[in-house]
Amino acid sequence: MVESSRFDTAANAFVVSVRPHAAILGRCGVCRRSCGGYDRGRGRRRWRSLDVGLVACFLEADLPRVRCPEHGVVVSWVPWARHGAGHTLPFDQAVAWKTTRMSKTGVAYELRISWATVGQVIARVTADLDAQAEDPYAHVRRIGIDEVSYKRGYKFLTVVVDHDTRRLLWIAEGHSKAVLSRFFTEMGPQRCAALELISADGADWIFHAVQDHCPQAKICLDPFHVVSWASKALDEVRRGMWRAIRRTGQKMAAADLRGARYALLKNPENLTDKQQTALAGIQATNQPLYRAYLLKEQLRVIFTAGGGAERALLLDAWLRWAARCQIPTFVDLARRIRTYFRDDIINTLTHRLSNGLIESTNTKSRLLTRMAYGFKSAAALIALVKLHVGAHNIGLPGRA
Repeated sequence: MVESSRFDTAANAFVVSVRPHAAILGRCGVCRRSCGGYDRGRGRRRWRSLDVGLVACFLEADLPRVRCPEHGVVVSWVPWARHGAGHTLPFDQAVAWKTTRMSKTGVAYELRISWATVGQVIARVTADLDAQAEDPYAHVRRIGIDEVSYKRGYKFLTVVVDHDTRRLLWIAEGHSKAVLSRFFTEMGPQRCAALELISADGADWIFHAVQDHCPQAKICLDPFHVVSWASKALDEVRRGMWRAIRRTGQKMAAADLRGARYALLKNPENLTDKQQTALAGIQATNQPLYRAYLLKEQLRVIFTAGGGAERALLLDAWLRWAARCQIPTFVDLARRIRTYFRDDIINTLTHRLSNGLIESTNTKSRLLTRMAYGFKSAAALIALVKLHVGAHNIGLPGRA
């Protein structure tokens, strides 16, 4: 109920005096249970609302305290603001919407609040949306797990996405078995038992957590990471040959081999004319290095080829070729894949599941970090990522 309004010249702001309806007076600010009064509190209080024209606007009201059987002595509930917040619900909603499209600095400047307040508002809005949302883990069958760095000094977030709904499912600070175990604990044993496929990048902490909580789920190893192992092995071969040639004093040959790095690592369809010439020179003069290049390319083609069971046969053929290629790095790679990852790669070839969706989510998270010019706390970044790429749909106040 609006009692009065006035312009406060001292604060250069428009102030609206309000009070809750009698039917909702005397409720706990936390649980909204009807409680007995305790005292008048600290008198009148103001909440920042959306601007009126070019001046700030505040709601002003008395805020008595009540005695709640569960939460003790707390301030009474008001319908226009969250408990403990100094801003109205429409103001919080406007901040959250703007932050998904602007930098935190820009939002703080436009709405005349501090940079830290923007993060606090985002956290409040996200917490409310999470509490109101339906069960996020219902009907989840296929998920992807990965980590994303958000700050210098090895600061990471663990990210889980749902491949079927293509939405962010869970995100938390850190990247370890203990962190991921929290996600499976939140899901519960029954929902963990319903998981069928999990895409991952081969990290040990993901494998161990999955084995502990949902051993029936099949792990699909991300193709990009498998091919990156072959690319790393190829580059080790090139660098070893470069060091050997340089020790013999052949400076021109060593320089050519050093400059051929991208010609060897790039996909053939993306090579420039100069890189194609360098690759042709390696084919003519350096058969061991060219054989390593063919091994890398053949592994990449396995993931892009059509068919299902046929691709598993191609993988086994590649493992036999790599095992007898007489290139130590590829022999070791073939042994490691055959021992630890063959079944996981075959799951990928069969079900065609990769970490492409989660990598897209990670890219958006990094973009949000750059737009905001950094975050002092992981909680604020997590809240913003949930608003932007999660299941929440938030708009401007008063808009459909």
